[in-house]
Amino acid sequence: MSSRTLSLIALSVLLGLGAAWMANTWLTARMNITTDSNMENVVVAAVEIPFGQMVEPQHVKLVAMPKGSAPSDAFDTVEKATGRIATFTLLQGDILRAARLAEHLGGSTLASLIAPNKRAISVRVDDVVGVGGFLLPGNRVDVLATKKTSGGSNEAKSETILEDLRVLAVDQTASTDKTQPVVVRAVTLEMTSEEAEVLVKAQTEGKLQLALRNPLDEQKKPEAKPEPVVAVAPPPAPKRVIVRRSSGDGMGQVTIIRGTEVERVNVQR
Repeated sequence: MSSRTLSLIALSVLLGLGAAWMANTWLTARMNITTDSNMENVVVAAVEIPFGQMVEPQHVKLVAMPKGSAPSDAFDTVEKATGRIATFTLLQGDILRAARLAEHLGGSTLASLIAPNKRAISVRVDDVVGVGGFLLPGNRVDVLATKKTSGGSNEAKSETILEDLRVLAVDQTASTDKTQPVVVRAVTLEMTSEEAEVLVKAQTEGKLQLALRNPLDEQKKPEAKPEPVVAVAPPPAPKRVIVRRSSGDGMGQVTIIRGTEVERVNVQR
């Protein structure tokens, strides 16, 4: 083997090692993978992830952060976050946390968005009930019920029956990036089983109206105070009625009536 051949082989090996080193350096910088013992890798959103969206690898990236600065439930690898469902809208740069992502356990993504011990109930809406089409998944609403009063008049009574319910989906969409109003036919709300019973009963008795809430407004109407208990005086004791009767022998008889009891007593006149 000539010296020229050996030189070419050595040059090829050097070029290959250099290319491998450059590729590794570029990939490490691209993924922000740290080897510093004082730093840790944290998964953040590379783009905005809407409510109800399944997280995919292109939606996230790794960044290096000082140890202890990230939340305890943050993800340290892209694989751990991939396939989960966003239960809140995540903005670009937000740290992905287990508290804001639900596991997709099969079926529709909507089922993964329902909190434990809660149910999803759909309400038929129009452009009025649906707040002019401005309802979006993730919004919170109150439910007002209107029904006619008894007595044959045309008067109606309206009251808020449910408060601070989360909108899970509009029509068949659990995530959307639209900001313009869209009239839909149904809205799916998250509530407890007791609240679902109240809603279904109200639907059969009258009309429903949804009221859009500010997401920062957690105030609810005060609970009705029970009416004060008025003490009822006991009924007065029955009066005793005395009836006197006399006879010719100087003796008299007195009849004493106590309630339903009657007693006759002989007395000297």
